[in-house]
Amino acid sequence: MIPQDVLVDLTVTTDKTQKSIPEIKEMPKGLQALISRAGTSKSLPPIHLWNPEFCGDLDMQIKRDGSWYYMGTPIQREALVHLFSTVLRQEKDGKFYLVTPVEKIGLTVEDAPFVAVEMDIHAQDGEQVITLRTNCGDVVEAGPDHPIRFVKQEEGGGLKPYIVVRDRLEALFARPLVHELAPYLQVHDSMDGRVVGVESHGEFFVVDMASNLEF
Repeated sequence: MIPQDVLVDLTVTTDKTQKSIPEIKEMPKGLQALISRAGTSKSLPPIHLWNPEFCGDLDMQIKRDGSWYYMGTPIQREALVHLFSTVLRQEKDGKFYLVTPVEKIGLTVEDAPFVAVEMDIHAQDGEQVITLRTNCGDVVEAGPDHPIRFVKQEEGGGLKPYIVVRDRLEALFARPLVHELAPYLQVHDSMDGRVVGVESHGEFFVVDMASNLEF
């Protein structure tokens, strides 16, 4: 088994501020319309078909622990966070936007826009399947359409796993899931040598060279 300190993820930070979110009238009209529908729809809107003009940046931020802030205040209404997440888009330039039919508004994402908070690993039709649930309620199975990647930490040399949720949007594995994943890591032979990774739906996602992990 790989030492669990090799796989590390975000350091969760909390803000005990209990202020209410600023008035929604300060938000662009397209977002105000979305807020009015919070909790009424569970389907994903067709944002890939929407190409509105860029309206500027909003003082909104997604923290590394997956919490959302507006004007420095945490958005504590879960239905509202889930709704915003359905109109979140990352474009080729790496920047993140909230997109409505009439507006495209920039926001800041500290790490990944989602956090994977629950995981199930089971056998299905003779294959191992890794299923993850995000903090915004998305459920995805790792595989060709939802690949896992591992990023090496600059400090400490640990590795952070991410999974593609949809389009370019990823979820960072929460720390408990990193420890749950460790026993399922395997060693495979490749053209470059022995590699360590994890398998799901027949796809093998490489963590690193076995020699780098003392595996």
